Amino acid sequence: MTGRSGDPGRYILAGDYSISRIIHGGWQFSAGHRLSAAGSDDALEVLVRAADLGVTTFDCADIYTGVEELYGQFIRRWKSTSNAAPLQIHTKFVPDDAALQGVDRSYVQRIVDRSLSRLGLDCLDLVQYYWWRDDVPGMEDAARSLGDLQAAGKIRHVAATNMSVERLRRIEDAGVRLVANQVQYSALDRRPEAGLSGHASSTGMRLLSYGALAGGFLTDRWLETPSPPDLANRSLVKYRLIIDEFGGWASFQRLLGELGKIAREHGVDLAAVALRFVLDQPHVAAVIVGATKVGQMERNVGALAFTLSAADHARIRRHLDIAPGPSGDVFALESDREGKHGRIMRYDLNSERS
Repeated sequence: MTGRSGDPGRYILAGDYSISRIIHGGWQFSAGHRLSAAGSDDALEVLVRAADLGVTTFDCADIYTGVEELYGQFIRRWKSTSNAAPLQIHTKFVPDDAALQGVDRSYVQRIVDRSLSRLGLDCLDLVQYYWWRDDVPGMEDAARSLGDLQAAGKIRHVAATNMSVERLRRIEDAGVRLVANQVQYSALDRRPEAGLSGHASSTGMRLLSYGALAGGFLTDRWLETPSPPDLANRSLVKYRLIIDEFGGWASFQRLLGELGKIAREHGVDLAAVALRFVLDQPHVAAVIVGATKVGQMERNVGALAFTLSAADHARIRRHLDIAPGPSGDVFALESDREGKHGRIMRYDLNSERS
């Protein structure tokens, strides 16, 4: 059974496995994220504060440079405190592009064992299978290897990241149960609504949504501002391209203005409305939000303290219904390596860290 629990801040993802509806995302702590230096609070202090606020689920990846190790330090620190609530740690399995032809059970086990070592855990709560190239056979075999490691007790649950419905079905037909698919989903990017929501409805798989704040664009910071000439990190570069697909800066500003009005009516900030909008969508179990400052984390949890009315949603949808895009399947734009979205993606990051 899956669904919202009696606690509005929790969601039952599978069986007795409960996660916080706001998940702290670790990409912002990755050494490969920033294009220029920017201020942030001590990482461990941010993570501890998140857990204190009830955000007990944390997302990372084997390719986020230094993040699994950071989370390992955090887990040890958190466990040393009194009355420490259980944590849920989600990581990913991201096979290197150059290694796809040779990915076998030993390759998958090596990556999983390395994540266990970095995190200091005996079992990974959730491993999200990231991607595979269509021209290389073996996607289902790698998924079965994750299933074997689940049966061996090294993985509690298997999920996917950025997988199309067609790929999800192939993995499920191979006998691997996927409890979730982590996808980009926001007021600016509603590609999951095209087909993925229907698959979630029929299978019970749930969505873990990243990008709900569009890298920070869906915040008060950008309200009534001109388009920025320079961007500080890869995340902003990525989501600025999504704004172009949405209809451009003027269309984005009209949406932002509406979100700002709704925020003022509820006495919250704009980011809380953007997060609440995604949390209210069918089959969304949680939103994944990065925060490098304690204040950001404290504002993020404000999304759980109020509700959007049907009229609020209708006001937002009026702007979304006239947007030309983004269109297509989840991650299709990003998978096109010759396109502007695909050119900012990075591959073979596991080999760089071996």
